[in-house]
Amino acid sequence: MKKITLFLLLCTFIGKAQVTTYNVGDVVDDFTVTDTDGNVYNLYTLTAQGKYVWLDFFFVDCVPCQGSAPIFNEFHDKYGCNAGDVFALSINNGNDNNARVRQYHIDHGGPFNHAPAISNEGGGPAVDANFGVNAYPTFCLIGPGNVLLNKDIWPLSGVETFENSFPQGFEPEVMECITVGIDEAHAFNFSIYPTVSKGNVSIKLPGILKSSVVIFNTLGQQVFTNNYSEENISLKLHLSPGIYMVKVVADNNSLTKRIIIE
Repeated sequence: MKKITLFLLLCTFIGKAQVTTYNVGDVVDDFTVTDTDGNVYNLYTLTAQGKYVWLDFFFVDCVPCQGSAPIFNEFHDKYGCNAGDVFALSINNGNDNNARVRQYHIDHGGPFNHAPAISNEGGGPAVDANFGVNAYPTFCLIGPGNVLLNKDIWPLSGVETFENSFPQGFEPEVMECITVGIDEAHAFNFSIYPTVSKGNVSIKLPGILKSSVVIFNTLGQQVFTNNYSEENISLKLHLSPGIYMVKVVADNNSLTKRIIIE
């Protein structure tokens, strides 16, 4: 699949590297942005912490962007939702405000915990222009020292495409992604066993009166949902072999974990 580029407000398809301002090995300029939830990120602060930063340049009406969003979010989710050495950040080209970007992730982001997204209200257009992006989606990688390590990660075949962009010797930890605050995270959790099965799984839910269990496939399609009052449940899932995301929601908190059906 080729990418979409803006030209006189029309979309055409092209296939060349799309970060045009910098070459691999260049030091990129610093930037500070605010995501749709009000969180502030500074590039040089992140790289000074030893993080490798993957940028996803997108806009809401870009069909290839819509198709790649779940893959980028799965990558973000798999490596701990930016809590580890992998840091994923989506940058809007300037077409879309916070409300449109939030809806974009609801509609196209998949069942995973979504990477922070920067709209035209949070500084996205300035970053987009600084990197000289003119086709979407464009994915690039910035390493410690603020050096551009990859200017066009494409085409995407899955999370492994981003993993193949890891620099030699970089082996980040696969981490669970918790979507509650640090204090709440200790109290809100669930366990699922086994994580690889033919479909028979046991879940220990949070010690809260009612919990919802929702299961999604990798396309973001809901394949199971039910509500429970008990703490320990057993499920017999009649699902096709593949990877699934199990999301538990209770008392305004949520946590997602991955299972494999053989």
